[in-house]
Amino acid sequence: MDNITKLTVVYSKYLETLNTTTLSSARFIGAGNASAGLGGAGLGIGVVFGCLLNAYSRNPNLKRELFAYAILGFALTEAMGLFCLMMAFIILFI
Repeated sequence: MDNITKLTVVYSKYLETLNTTTLSSARFIGAGNASAGLGGAGLGIGVVFGCLLNAYSRNPNLKRELFAYAILGFALTEAMGLFCLMMAFIILFI
């Protein structure tokens, strides 16, 4: 009976360290997945300004309106990227 008790204590300590390691690994994987959205934000900003150049070359008279829409698109796309970064930090540190 004494050997079984010792074995149970050793096994429970092993499981405790295994759970801590698994949780730590899962946090890093989750933060990496959340950070993947930053690539999408960068891609979106490139598309917004690429389309701005395309629209400006087609109709230079609408420069002010096109630029205002481009800045709005930039702000919304950047906000999505910042939300992804915020979620990654929340997963890692909270």
